[in-house]
Amino acid sequence: MTFLRNIKKNTFLLLAIVAVQLSAAGAWAQTVSKEVPLRVLLIGNSFSQNAAKFLPEITKEKGYKLELGRAEIGGCSLEKHWTLSELARKDPADPKGRQYKGNKSLYDLLSDGKWDVVTIQQNSMNSSDVNTYRPYAKELYGLIKKMQPDAEVVLHQTWAYRSDSKDFGQTAPKVYTKNSKEMYEKSRAAYQEIAKELKIRIIPVGDAFWRVSTDRNWGFKADPAFDEDKAVRPALPNQRNSLHVGYYWGKDKLGFDSHHANKAGEYLGSLVWYKFLFKERASKVEFAPAEVPADFAAALRKLADK
Repeated sequence: MTFLRNIKKNTFLLLAIVAVQLSAAGAWAQTVSKEVPLRVLLIGNSFSQNAAKFLPEITKEKGYKLELGRAEIGGCSLEKHWTLSELARKDPADPKGRQYKGNKSLYDLLSDGKWDVVTIQQNSMNSSDVNTYRPYAKELYGLIKKMQPDAEVVLHQTWAYRSDSKDFGQTAPKVYTKNSKEMYEKSRAAYQEIAKELKIRIIPVGDAFWRVSTDRNWGFKADPAFDEDKAVRPALPNQRNSLHVGYYWGKDKLGFDSHHANKAGEYLGSLVWYKFLFKERASKVEFAPAEVPADFAAALRKLADK
């Protein structure tokens, strides 16, 4: 009898855990199909634009329907998104609160039909300082759930800057992480802490970037022979396997962007989003941007699955 009671007890516990997980994932997780579009609203900045760049191409290849809504402003932090929403709440006609594309407010975008998933993220420079997430992540979460009670709110984990960057994210005002590794570790810890507080899931793009960047075979290594002060157009360093834009020639001079994703980084981010949203293996994706070498694209698909 004791044995049977234990079985019933454990079965009940397992069912309870599954129920909690399904509830956390939102109703959409149980109904994703190739007949009904999955509607996802991104509250972010250029990093969310980067990370979901190729998501439409991937989902189309696999026969899924996807509608992306974008509440994105370059460099926008959680604090700024919340501040803009408060301006719009107090005066819907105030142009200061209507800074999203199309002169829309966050209220306008959240009211545009029923969203299945809404993502939020911190801006990269503040991502390593957990104090900059508070109370704004919680306030945005509350606003989203008030307006879209059936939507799952998800944290999009951003990535660390390239290893040869000239700056890295802050851990406090004007206190900066020393290198890419510390930026990754501190930002990851911050995202994990906020996700735990809000009881929400994470799209682990930052983890994927770090895994690839430190991979023995596929990780980027700065070119020690390149001297940017002596570089003459069109010379560029060897930037093989970079996930970041890096060095490029602009109209008048040599440019350097160690923050934003290049085509390979955008592809990796999109693979992670696809795997997260549709629960499909990234390694089964066939689409790849023309700019990403075939062998590197194949490696990114496999690494995204991990």
